[in-house]
Amino acid sequence: MGSKSSKYESPLQYIKGVGPKRAEALNEIGIHTVEDLLYYFPRAYLDLSRVEKIRNVRRFADTGEYITVIGQVRRIDIIGGRFKQRLVISLGDETGTIQLVFFQSLYYYKRAFDVGEVLAVSGRVAAFMNRPQMVHPSIDRLEVGGEGEPTLEGFLHTAGIVPKYSTTEDLRNAKLESKSFRRIMKEVIEQFLQNIREFMPESLIGRHRLVSLQEALRSIHFPPSYQLLEDARRRLKFDELFALQLVLALRRKSVKMDSPGIPFNVQSKYARALVDSLPFQLTRAQIHVIKEIAEDMKSSRPMNRLLQGDVGSGKTLVALIAMLIAVETGYQAAFMAPTEILAEQHFKTIAGFFKELPVNVRLLVSGQKKKLRTDILEDIRRGTAQIVVGTHALIQEGVEFSNLGFVVVDEQHRFGVAQRLALKEKRSASASQSGFPDVLVMTATPIPRTLALTLYGDLDVSVLDEMPKNRKPVRTVLKTESERQSVYQFVRAQVTLGRQVFFVYPLVEESEKVDLKAATVAFEQLKQEIFTDLRVGLIHGKLPSEEKDSIMATFKAREIDILVATTVVEVGIDVPNATVMVIEHSERFGLAQLHQLRGRVGRGSEQSYCLLIAPDWLASVRVPEKKQPVLNEEEDEKRVVERRLRAMLEFTDGFKIAEIDLELRGPGDFFGTRQSGMPELQLANLVTDAELLSKAREEAFNVIEQDPQLRLPEHQLIRNHYQERLKDSLSLLQTG
Repeated sequence: MGSKSSKYESPLQYIKGVGPKRAEALNEIGIHTVEDLLYYFPRAYLDLSRVEKIRNVRRFADTGEYITVIGQVRRIDIIGGRFKQRLVISLGDETGTIQLVFFQSLYYYKRAFDVGEVLAVSGRVAAFMNRPQMVHPSIDRLEVGGEGEPTLEGFLHTAGIVPKYSTTEDLRNAKLESKSFRRIMKEVIEQFLQNIREFMPESLIGRHRLVSLQEALRSIHFPPSYQLLEDARRRLKFDELFALQLVLALRRKSVKMDSPGIPFNVQSKYARALVDSLPFQLTRAQIHVIKEIAEDMKSSRPMNRLLQGDVGSGKTLVALIAMLIAVETGYQAAFMAPTEILAEQHFKTIAGFFKELPVNVRLLVSGQKKKLRTDILEDIRRGTAQIVVGTHALIQEGVEFSNLGFVVVDEQHRFGVAQRLALKEKRSASASQSGFPDVLVMTATPIPRTLALTLYGDLDVSVLDEMPKNRKPVRTVLKTESERQSVYQFVRAQVTLGRQVFFVYPLVEESEKVDLKAATVAFEQLKQEIFTDLRVGLIHGKLPSEEKDSIMATFKAREIDILVATTVVEVGIDVPNATVMVIEHSERFGLAQLHQLRGRVGRGSEQSYCLLIAPDWLASVRVPEKKQPVLNEEEDEKRVVERRLRAMLEFTDGFKIAEIDLELRGPGDFFGTRQSGMPELQLANLVTDAELLSKAREEAFNVIEQDPQLRLPEHQLIRNHYQERLKDSLSLLQTG
């Protein structure tokens, strides 16, 4: 933040209510300073704004509602036998009395309160022996005014909007639960809040009608009203999104302005020959994206472009055309895939497309024999390997490109920013070739615009939003376990028509051995008991590479009718004749995985089907919900599963699927940057806060455009505020 007093930087243990043991527990969850404490926001709030007279509480008995009453302590008694003792405090106002009952820490509570003092208590009301009572309620002492009237100064736990804080086992052991946090936060706000300086320019605050930072931090912890809470959340969300976009703006500025690129000659005979040889026409979307990429490649600045589109929209072909432009200009191109099996598939696809072209394509993966690997590495070093396909093996030591000019990264969200940087740094070290290679990032997981702005804010975005004309939407059907026989009948009918079928089983890392065994047993059952007259194959990650290649080639050659597989990527082969995708235990897959699997069929001209097999209790998913539910962090996992499967039944548009997936899971799984220091979001939501994200992005990019080093007086406070928390992010400015 701006300047802080020594008091503001004083150790946590000296704050009233903390002490050494609690300070140690707070350090364990990353809270080291007063600032960290202030940014430890409540996870939720209880609405205890309803203060009732005691005579009215009877009607709330056993309803589960939280209410608050104010009264004076009339009696304090420990009653009951030795093993059934309880403490009962009789609390009364001018309208009646209520019993406060405690079954634990009886003598602590007996000493804690005095007859005659005024308390505000909050909790659920129960009826016992026809009398209202509260069991272990929240309690605050109230100061009594000059005329004996209680004031609201003591309403820390029991009235208004009450914050609830997340705790861990270590925090609970240190007696740091919501009530303790509230006391400490109140102390921190009273002592230190005035030391916090505003860091956003006044003009920006005015433009977006943001409350001050001090006001936001006070109201996020102790909101006087829901409107002020919403105002506080909006300001703090803006700060989070601004920080995120600031990093991306700095990175983009660095890449665009400080890094030399390679101006390619985009008039490519090779690319024209490839397009002319295709048995189909490019879609309008492909032609548009190719023009965007060509414009970037002509520039002397390095291209950094995201190409996103659904499975089957033709991204790979677009990438091949761009790589041919680079090769014909005299440079090497690299194509990096997330797994060996996909790298091998891409290698075969590229080699197939280029069989009539004088282009040398090599495959580099980690499992190759030493003699072959040595030959490939030498080919790359000499520059005679014009296109190199591989996995992360491409960025390992020992791989030296002669003149790398173009990089394609497939499925970017599987790679961290640091890996992307390492691949770019594989450019030639020779003095004659100092330009950074152009980078094309591809993802078959469509990303909502708000997330694309956040994940890839340093990239230009191209979208393939059109499918080839002969593609029919895949029909998706949910079948329960009790309807399994109808699935088998349908599969048999499709095979009789000459089609092929995938059966996919989940393979979760935590239970890999169990899952693999279950899939193997299921394969044997399908082969020996269900489809005894059909050709059934099995493929999984534990098989040797040669055996996987052989099985996949056999399936593509139509020598296998049904292929049983265990993971998403292992069925990444393009088999136009496969028309049925059966997903076993579909409730165990993520939504993006389900959609990716569905995209493995429907690649030919025939109608294709995706059959989701799920437990019987999920049969209700087939009935559309009247209202789309808004999920929150406390949403039951069953509801999440229902929503995932319902989305698969209702939508085929990958962008809509991605939006729902983001809503269900949050953005964490999409970030290939989390391990590389990108700031995380506590309050902001990339789906629901799209408008605020857009405003924060515009402001951040404007600031960096005017003042890349944040040296101007009006920007120095921004620099000071974010410098410490974003130090890891700012070190990645060259990762474009």
